[in-house]
Amino acid sequence: MNTLITVLFLIFAALILASAILTVTVKNIVHAALWLISSFFGVGALYLLMEAEFLGVAQVLIYVGALSILILFAIMLTRDLEGSQNRQLTPRWWIALIVPAALFGLLIVPTVMTHAWQLPPPPPTGQPPAISGAQQIGTAFMREYLLSFEVAAILLTVAMIGAIVIAFEERERRRRVLTLAEQVRLRQQQRQQPQPAPRPEPAATAIQASEATGGET
Repeated sequence: MNTLITVLFLIFAALILASAILTVTVKNIVHAALWLISSFFGVGALYLLMEAEFLGVAQVLIYVGALSILILFAIMLTRDLEGSQNRQLTPRWWIALIVPAALFGLLIVPTVMTHAWQLPPPPPTGQPPAISGAQQIGTAFMREYLLSFEVAAILLTVAMIGAIVIAFEERERRRRVLTLAEQVRLRQQQRQQPQPAPRPEPAATAIQASEATGGET
């Protein structure tokens, strides 16, 4: 059983790392968002391996089901996808690689070197058990932490509505700018086109024809 868990952990860890690397290196921003969703799935699977089923389900529902869809809608509504094939890396990408690696080393090295890695002792007799399962967490949300839960729900709803409003305003602004640009381009094309020669009037044409006939006779 431990071998199976280790193999699954390595598979999901590789999935998370590969998805994270592809998220910041692919050229298409929509593909980057899809790889980010894959990374979220891997994190949720790791939570399930650690027997934290509530965190795993919350990871999938919130990050994959809500946040990722919000990111995709924001990309579709605010970004010009015609230029999405440009490379997303900046010339100073190595700085963005060194700084997180150094911070990760500062955090993980003391933890690995100083942590005892022992299981916590069981709670003493007579004390209430810690909140760990999904049912206990749900009960706590509806009782002890009801106010905090409702405030967080309101904040998330307001943030989602604000993102939608900003996306639509940006879309309308870009649409107006594109319309003005198209009008200017059309006027320039009309000025560059050669003007057709004016057609002679019918009376003048008849007089010229009669003069030419009289001259021949």
